[in-house]
Amino acid sequence: MGAEWLIAFLLGLVSSTHCVGMCGGIVGALTLSLSPEVRRRRFRFLLYSAHYHIGRIVSYMVAGALVGGGAGLFQSFAGATSALVMRLVGAGFLVAVGLYIAGWFPRFVRVESLGQPVWRRLDPLARRLLPVRSLPQAFSFGLVWGWLPCGLVYSALIYSLSTGSLGQGMAVMGFFGLGTIPALLVVGLMAERVSQVMRKPGVRQVAGVLIVAMAPVPFLLELHG
Repeated sequence: MGAEWLIAFLLGLVSSTHCVGMCGGIVGALTLSLSPEVRRRRFRFLLYSAHYHIGRIVSYMVAGALVGGGAGLFQSFAGATSALVMRLVGAGFLVAVGLYIAGWFPRFVRVESLGQPVWRRLDPLARRLLPVRSLPQAFSFGLVWGWLPCGLVYSALIYSLSTGSLGQGMAVMGFFGLGTIPALLVVGLMAERVSQVMRKPGVRQVAGVLIVAMAPVPFLLELHG
């Protein structure tokens, strides 16, 4: 399972071009919501940022546990073949995500609408947590932020579904979340400069191709497992 955790981390890392576009505005708003004293002191700023991201990753892990655990129950009834089918579905989903990030499959954005009903209920709560004035408040905002509709998160969830395990599904989503931190953390420090670089078509195309290249790996692991 170590290889799958690595793939999940790399998926989060190379999909940062999308993360910046999707969450860059949120990161910027969170940064500005902090008091000038916190923003001036680098350590305190990073501490608040860490609480945002820890909360976000906890939500990812809860979702991964639900999806992976549910898939495990399904596989126990459907048999071993279902695991291979899930690998194929996961690989196909990753290909679609890679093409979307590269700008070659814009219709994939419709997938994100699946989470809108949940987000409409959570958005008022997120707004009430702003401006952030304490670390518990920052963590709480991160918990809500983790449920923001996002095609990349959904792709990672499909990947965690293919593990067929509550614990492994949780781990996959945890490592995916860790992979997204570097870019989003840097955006909090140098928002405009990083956003400009991440939005360049060439950067997005390279990231998309890398994700497509990773897509068959889970399937190959199942064949050779």
